[in-house]
Amino acid sequence: MTDHPKQSAVVSDRAITFGIIAGEASGDILGAGLIRSLRARYPKARFVGIGGDDMIAEGFHSLVPMERLSVMGLVEVLGRIRELFQIRARLLEYFFTTPPDVVIGIDSPDFTLAIERRCRDAGIPSVHYVSPSVWAWRQKRIFKIAKSVNLMLTLFPFEARFYEEHQVPVAFVGHPLADRIPMVPETGRARQELGLDDQAPLLAVLPGSRAGEVERLGTCSLKPRVGSRKSGRICNW
Repeated sequence: MTDHPKQSAVVSDRAITFGIIAGEASGDILGAGLIRSLRARYPKARFVGIGGDDMIAEGFHSLVPMERLSVMGLVEVLGRIRELFQIRARLLEYFFTTPPDVVIGIDSPDFTLAIERRCRDAGIPSVHYVSPSVWAWRQKRIFKIAKSVNLMLTLFPFEARFYEEHQVPVAFVGHPLADRIPMVPETGRARQELGLDDQAPLLAVLPGSRAGEVERLGTCSLKPRVGSRKSGRICNW
């Protein structure tokens, strides 16, 4: 499901509706690529559900601002549990009233899998894009997944093998970043484009994509910068 629109042949001219749910920035990026790929195959397709700016730029209609789903940690979830339930109820009501041809949940399994299962039980085919790390821990989740989806789309081949072993329909679609990032990055060119010194040490600070992550981890991430300044070490951030 990587983004190769020029290589994709039209599958159908029917006006298919895809219900898509993305709950955070990474899912929005994946969703935008997914929409481009699907539209190349289904030119008259319509895309609706929950998504961010990248998906909206591809013509997606978001029923709820995606940022309302971007929560992290038990405390933040509990603080907004009522709103999350309301969003889920609103989304399900929409899908049941105007059923899409298929529902696709992108990552965020704690939110999307429950919706996928309800849709599947109602006769709407459901797909999950980006496997939870079920192969690494809490493997019994595979039974819940098997009851929730008609198809799992994985980013990595070893994930697909895990689902095959448990008789869950699966397709390995690859990671879209494989099309964007060269095997051997041109670090010198990247530094030049970012206006960074070619030789000075460089440290990237990546606190996360959710607002809660940035708020909680941002200050901690900046502490090494303060320490490097005090020690006199020159480092680009």
